Amino acid sequence: MSGAWTVLVDGRAQAGLPVQDRGLMYGDGVFRTLRIRGGRPLWWEAQLARLAGDCARLGIPCPERGLWQRDLAAVLEGRDEGVLKLVVTRGVGPRGYQPPEPARPTRIAMAGPLPGHPAGLWREGVHVRVCTLRLGQQPALAGIKHLNRLENVLARAEWDDADIHEGLLLDGEGRVISGVGSNLFILRGGELLTPRLDRCGVAGMARARLMAEAATLGLEAREADLALEDVRQADEAFLTNSLIGAWRVRRLRDASGPERVWPGPVIYPAVRKLLDG
Repeated sequence: MSGAWTVLVDGRAQAGLPVQDRGLMYGDGVFRTLRIRGGRPLWWEAQLARLAGDCARLGIPCPERGLWQRDLAAVLEGRDEGVLKLVVTRGVGPRGYQPPEPARPTRIAMAGPLPGHPAGLWREGVHVRVCTLRLGQQPALAGIKHLNRLENVLARAEWDDADIHEGLLLDGEGRVISGVGSNLFILRGGELLTPRLDRCGVAGMARARLMAEAATLGLEAREADLALEDVRQADEAFLTNSLIGAWRVRRLRDASGPERVWPGPVIYPAVRKLLDG
């Protein structure tokens, strides 16, 4: 069970969608990714609330909580650790961009094994490169975990070096936004700063949790417009998402400037502990 994926579509075991599903045709939908630990998904209620909020922003009816609970019981059976992914599409509709009315959303729940990251990576720190691709700005979609992730796909295709663990994404005006699959934080003095996501980017659950609880670490957390130089000059930098919790950035590579190497952790151990469930 631990090495296989279990997939439910509208509560039924299957591995495909109708070709007319708008999630397939247009990326018309949203998703959340959760860490499974001890047979249970971390931050379950908060993740469901975020999923419902993203659906509301796109005008997609979100399946009710009881349906997800039934799916959860089925896909997590016999699985102690792993990944849970929840997807909602606008469902099947006629040809063309106009959303069907009423929408009949498709609900997908799937669980599988964790990514095979090298052991000890969280302790040693990760190597990050600055991506060439620049994110487009679209405030109507900013922050949403929508299904159209082509920018991230193209950014991740930029490197095939096992020594590079993540890419850093900037927007067209040079503001740092996030990692390809993560959110970014930097420590500067007594402040914990993370990029604003009001123009583009994805607002992850681990990011929200750290922002909400940073005061317990004696830090003030806030969003800010960050340039690449702000990251280079930071006391510490780390990446967050729901699967990794937090990774300390050890090395930042960028063709346009000097490589930045951080010698050791400052607040990272406390941050990792905070996000570790």
